[in-house]
Amino acid sequence: MITNSKPLSVTPTSQQQNNHFFLYDADLLPAAQAELFDPRHHRQQRTIQGEALGRGTTYFVRVDEHTCVLRHYQRGGLVAKLLNDYYWWTGIEQTRAWREWHLLKTLSEKGLPVPQPVAAHVVKNGLYYRADLMTLRLNASKSLTDCLRKQELPSAQWRNIGCTVRAFHNAGVYHADLNAHNVMLSDDGAVYLIDFDKGEIRAAASRWQQANIDRFKRSLQKLSAQISPFHYSPLVWQHFVKGYSQ
Repeated sequence: MITNSKPLSVTPTSQQQNNHFFLYDADLLPAAQAELFDPRHHRQQRTIQGEALGRGTTYFVRVDEHTCVLRHYQRGGLVAKLLNDYYWWTGIEQTRAWREWHLLKTLSEKGLPVPQPVAAHVVKNGLYYRADLMTLRLNASKSLTDCLRKQELPSAQWRNIGCTVRAFHNAGVYHADLNAHNVMLSDDGAVYLIDFDKGEIRAAASRWQQANIDRFKRSLQKLSAQISPFHYSPLVWQHFVKGYSQ
C-alpha cells in the first residue's frame, strides 16, 4: 500500500491571448503569460535553478515562491527531423499539453504520486501548434536511473516501486512511457511517476498493464547493458514483481 501522496485540490483556469492559450492552477499562479514559458526570460531574470537533458532541455525555474519544472514538447523518432516541435492542430482540448495537464490534475486529486500541474501553454500557428508544460518540482528526488548508477536499492524499495505501479494500474492509469527515467525516488523512500505525455485513464485490463510492466523491465535491461556500474539484476526484479502482486 502506498502512503507517499495525498489528494490535492487543483483549480483549473484557462485564458487566451491572441494565438496563445493558457491553462493554470489559480491557487498556484495569479495569471499566466507567454514569458513564463520562455527559458530566455528566466535566464534574464536569473530564475533558472538547474537543467536536465533528455529529448529536449528541461528547466528547473523559480516562479514566485514555487520551484517548477518547465518542459517543451519535442517530437521523437524520424518525424522529429521534419516537424521538430510542431504538432497537428485538432482543437485545444486535444493538444498534448492540455491533455497531460488535465490528467495530472485528475491523478493529483486521486492522491496518486505525480507532480502537481502548474500551467500549460499552447501556441497555435496555422494548422500546427507548439506547447509547454509546467509542474511543481518534486522535493529531494532522483530518477531510478540515477539511483541505480550509484548503489543497490534495498528489496523493500523495489517492492514499493512495484506497489506504486500497481496502484496506478488499479486506478486505470496507462503510462505511455514507463521506464527507469520516469520513476522518481525521494530521499524518504517515496516513489513517483512522471512524464504522462500520451497517458490516459482506461478500463483496467491485464493486456495493457502487462505491456506497461514489460516496457519498464526492458528499460532496466537496456540500461544495465549500456551503463556500468548499474545495480540491477533479475533477482531485484523479483522484488518488484512481489510488490506489484501484493
